[in-house]
Amino acid sequence: MIPAQFSYRRVSTVEEALSVLGEHCDEAQVLAGGHSLLPLMKLRFATPEILVDVAPLAELRYVRVEDGTVAIGALSRYHDLHHDEVLRRHAPLLAHVSGSVGDQQVRHRGTIGGSLAHADAAADLPAALLASGGSLVVRGPGGQREIPAGEFFLGPFTTPLEPDELITEIRVPDAAGTGWGFEKFTRRAIDWAIVGVAVLGQSVGLINMGGTPLRATATERALASGASIEDAAALAADDASPLTEPHASAEYRSHLARVLTARALTAAAA
Repeated sequence: MIPAQFSYRRVSTVEEALSVLGEHCDEAQVLAGGHSLLPLMKLRFATPEILVDVAPLAELRYVRVEDGTVAIGALSRYHDLHHDEVLRRHAPLLAHVSGSVGDQQVRHRGTIGGSLAHADAAADLPAALLASGGSLVVRGPGGQREIPAGEFFLGPFTTPLEPDELITEIRVPDAAGTGWGFEKFTRRAIDWAIVGVAVLGQSVGLINMGGTPLRATATERALASGASIEDAAALAADDASPLTEPHASAEYRSHLARVLTARALTAAAA
């Protein structure tokens, strides 16, 4: 299909992006890598009147460690994050997961901020951010605010972002030396995960186990109480609400969540 007619604005600074978003509000949509938005536009599930292209904003591409926190620019691309030595050392889970997204074309254009803003429960990065105990820094006309990842994913493709706000940074605690694991099951390597699991220490994020990215809280509570990996992993689907779809039933997804959680926890404990 062909997208509905739209205008295009390429910005060169964060301030310019915020100005355009503030001027057009509900009529505008931010374009970063475009791998999530453009397919929706072709199907006319999204019909913005103006696209605000923030891809040129090199000021939002960085990784740095400050006072025990790893700060990641929202327009940092998956390929760059996967190969960034600072991220590999201080946030290895996010570095690894960034290298597992889609194919090379997606990884060279897709951005961490774009993935999080899209809030797809089947995406890899939201679950990894939840497991990492991260947060998102958002800027708008009222200034800057920081939203914990656990409060950011409100529903299917729904976040607390206002139409005139922009994600500028992702923050996670420094995890150097902390065990981690990541497992996902796909039909093909480039496909969305049928189910996936991201583990950092004893925190567990689940991929495609409900309408939003979520944590396996029953598993986390069991681990905190001293349960074995096997016993804790058996609870991985307890707080989830997986869907039955042509590719997998809810029962099969629950089974996968338990198996993959055990594997990821074992890797984190190694």
